[in-house]
Amino acid sequence: MRTREGNKEEAILRAAIEVFAKHGYHDAKMSEIAEVAGIATGSAYLYFRNKESILHRIFENLWGNLHRQLADVAARDDLDPVEQLEAMIDLLLDVFAGNPQLSSVIVNEMNRLESSGKGSFLPLYEKSFDLAEQVVKEGITQGLFNPNLDIKVFRYFFLGGLRHLVHQWAKDSQSLGLNQIRQGVKSLIKRGIIVPETRMGLGDRSDKK
Repeated sequence: MRTREGNKEEAILRAAIEVFAKHGYHDAKMSEIAEVAGIATGSAYLYFRNKESILHRIFENLWGNLHRQLADVAARDDLDPVEQLEAMIDLLLDVFAGNPQLSSVIVNEMNRLESSGKGSFLPLYEKSFDLAEQVVKEGITQGLFNPNLDIKVFRYFFLGGLRHLVHQWAKDSQSLGLNQIRQGVKSLIKRGIIVPETRMGLGDRSDKK
């Protein structure tokens, strides 16, 4: 079944996610991506130069959307920094929960792209975690987070830990579920970086979300 003209680019991206998740980026072929998308191989090259440009677009779309949503959370004045950080965790994990194939591509290809320094998505990726760092700083200012917290260490610990957890989920979702990760990370934050005096007031208001 041929894809309508206006939907071809989106169809290629969806097909690429499916093919990358199934075979891995290196073994994926443009011809199979085109076949899954329901278009001729030549047509795929009219929209993307090669499979690398498709992969970059997938990550650009992902982190562009996430950055906008994270910025919206950081700008909300009806949430305190603890609630903002929890909402950011939810946003990140919901991406994986909603699209397991995309999750597989992210887990398998993110480190390679990051190490190579390639991809216009990288500034957005860094800015996304700048927003989380900003929320933590505000939490310290408000007396909600431990004032002795090393924010840079927390940033990379949080980022690396979350990615590793998702990687484990992608490998074996039966032994480690996303909801388990969600609850565990939120609990760790509450018991690890929030000042002891504020914990009683916070209770378990979102550990069970």
